Order: sequence, then C-alpha cells, then structure tokens
Amino acid sequence: MRQFLRFSEEAALAAGLTPQQHQVLLAIKGFPGRDRLTIGELAERLQLRHHSAVGLANRLVSQRLIQRQRDAQDRRRVQLLLTARGGAVLERLSAVHREQLRRIGPQIKLFLERLG
Repeated sequence: MRQFLRFSEEAALAAGLTPQQHQVLLAIKGFPGRDRLTIGELAERLQLRHHSAVGLANRLVSQRLIQRQRDAQDRRRVQLLLTARGGAVLERLSAVHREQLRRIGPQIKLFLERLG
C-alpha cells in the first residue's frame, strides 16, 4: 500500500500538483450526488481545518484548476467545482493511477489473501 501511496504522490508532483491538491480535485470529482462542494465539505472530506482548505482552494483557483461559484439558493455559500483544465489534469492522473493499480493488483490480491 505504501508503494502505491508513494507512486500517487510522485504522479501528482509530476503533474505540477501537491498530493493534497490532487486530493482536492478527487474530492470535488467524487463528491456524492453533485459535481461541486463547499469549503466546509472539502475540509471535512480531507480532514483539514477550514483555513487550510481555503488555502488549498486559493492555490488551485490561481492555477485555473478549480473555480468558485456562488450557490444559486444561498448567495452566502460558495461552491468549488473543477474547470475544464482541472478535469483534464485529473483525468490524466487517474489514467496513470489506474494503470499502476492494474500492475500491482496481483500483489494486493495476494496480500489480502494472506490477511484473510
């Protein structure tokens, strides 16, 4: 497992992201039922303090990977969503992660069988 986590960290860095920034993109894309989330939801998902989530979002907005959008029903709420550029970066990262999982899948299966 640690080998895969290290791979993931290196893949994010090679794409010009920190591992946490990659996790933000994943959190937005994978949020249940919708394609956006609030800073509070992001902080909860990544187990961060609110101000840390704001800092991550600020950096991703400046890189044009995510954007902020006011909630239509409650203008006080701001939601984060992927930009086309952010979606493309995430798709490339996800493709290399899927390939790595295919490669190490047999090792993981063996490990799990030994545990069971």
